[in-house]
Amino acid sequence: MGLIVQKFGGSSVADAQRVMNVAKIVTDTYKQGNDVIVVVSAQGDTTDDLIEQAQEINPQAAKREMDQLMAAGEQISISLLAMAIEKLGFPVISLLGWQAGFNTNSIYGSARIKNIRPNRLQAEIAKHNIVVVAGFQGINRYDDLTTLGRGGSDTSAVAIAAALRADRCQIFTDVEGVFTADPRKVEGAKKLKEITYDEMLELATLGAQVLNNRSVEMAKKYGVELEVLSSLNPVPGTIVKEYTKMEKMLIRGVTKDKDVALVSILGLRDTPGVAFKIFSKLSSKNINVDIILQSFGRDGTKDIIFTVSKDNGELAVSLLEDMLDEAKIVCNTNVAKVSIVGAGMESHPGTASKMFEALYESNINIQMISTSEIKISVIIDADEADRAVSAVHKAFIPND
Repeated sequence: MGLIVQKFGGSSVADAQRVMNVAKIVTDTYKQGNDVIVVVSAQGDTTDDLIEQAQEINPQAAKREMDQLMAAGEQISISLLAMAIEKLGFPVISLLGWQAGFNTNSIYGSARIKNIRPNRLQAEIAKHNIVVVAGFQGINRYDDLTTLGRGGSDTSAVAIAAALRADRCQIFTDVEGVFTADPRKVEGAKKLKEITYDEMLELATLGAQVLNNRSVEMAKKYGVELEVLSSLNPVPGTIVKEYTKMEKMLIRGVTKDKDVALVSILGLRDTPGVAFKIFSKLSSKNINVDIILQSFGRDGTKDIIFTVSKDNGELAVSLLEDMLDEAKIVCNTNVAKVSIVGAGMESHPGTASKMFEALYESNINIQMISTSEIKISVIIDADEADRAVSAVHKAFIPND
């Protein structure tokens, strides 16, 4: 029938029962006449457990050694799943990332895929084997194991689908698809039948944890149509593709992201090029800056406020204190970013005011605002994040 790439996350293979459940899904797909490549994450909380063990031994461990350790989680998963498929009577082989042809750069902990040499994958498919591949990992030019960062198994699956021109790439999770908000926390959250790459990319970047944003970028670049569906409940999921049918729904999703630090540079001397110096310094240390707000100059000074990931907050302050003696620099990690996403909002006046009204009526203060053609984000106190998401979701997507 075709070549199907299926990816299963850690919760889908968390224990023996779930591993057998995944094996049945995979073999049912194979019995329909399809060639099947399966990409698997580490079981349950294995990755977090490995990180915790490393911290106990050496909190400053080299990133290369951390990648050696992290890659072990997926090796366990693929072996167990291959054993389960074998038990069901089907031909199967498990492959580590390097065996599957994943070549990456040498940025340990967050490597990028340079290319895939699919010879081994193609050879195993030609033998009619089900191929189980360790996601999240590859090998660099020094023959060292590398990992792709959090959510890297999604990227692995899309990369295989793109390299082999698969007929479908299915991402199995513990939810039934892409929802307008987290259905476990927001009453009335609705499952979307389909969503565009651009909308899904914004949702993933802004805190939705259904898909990794790098995987969506790759899917858009290579035209890989994704299907997000549940490994626990066999119901239709959500299709992620370039274009979707016209719908009445203006907003496709409301998200929150608590991995945010607000860095304020106060009383900065207002001289030409100072913003360039600040942000080039941060860029040189691979610190990604999101929302930026600059005040009007007054008395020869100005303020610049911006957001970074929480892990980079203190590092950003330290870097800037060394180069900005005259300014006061503070970091606030008790903030969150709440966002709405929808491709139709640009042509609908009043979208922003409706969002701000919902927050006002809930007595939630906005600290910063950022907009684009398909999203509006606000920075608020972290303690208000869940309440803000519910209020905004109700304003745009009321319960039926």
